[in-house]
Amino acid sequence: MTTTPSIADTTTATPPPLAAELRLEVVVVPVSDVDAAKGFYASTLGWRLDADFTAADGLTVVQVTPPGSPAAVIFGTGITSTAPGTLDGLLLAVADVARTREDLLARGVRVSEVFHDGGGVFHHADDEGRVPGPDPQGRSYSSWASFEDPDGNRWYLQQVHERRPGR
Repeated sequence: MTTTPSIADTTTATPPPLAAELRLEVVVVPVSDVDAAKGFYASTLGWRLDADFTAADGLTVVQVTPPGSPAAVIFGTGITSTAPGTLDGLLLAVADVARTREDLLARGVRVSEVFHDGGGVFHHADDEGRVPGPDPQGRSYSSWASFEDPDGNRWYLQQVHERRPGR
């Protein structure tokens, strides 16, 4: 008689690693106004403009890359059915969250105050569990700030000054 493994059986076993590398290359960000988004990401934030074209069928693609990032961001018209402003949780790792926050403020970006999570693990949804100020122990992965693009897509700055092994 064959038995089906229980959920516990399948979640506790560690599968072998994939043979292929999987690198995050592009994140598609849904926007309502391509020109406003391009102004925000390329001009205000200073992200490198990699591509900006419109195809004969009206497909518009703009690609920008944050400084130091191997992954890019794409937005445009006709590239996603996701509603503009619905992304929440895009993370940008920064060495100094307070300094990055000040730089963004100087560029006219509305940025939250620096915060850490009361539970000390990861920030909760919305503002739940937020404690003002950086992580009191100064740990990597524990101090945050957030900002939004013109459509309300929310980005988080996460302070990482020492990566965990294997990263």
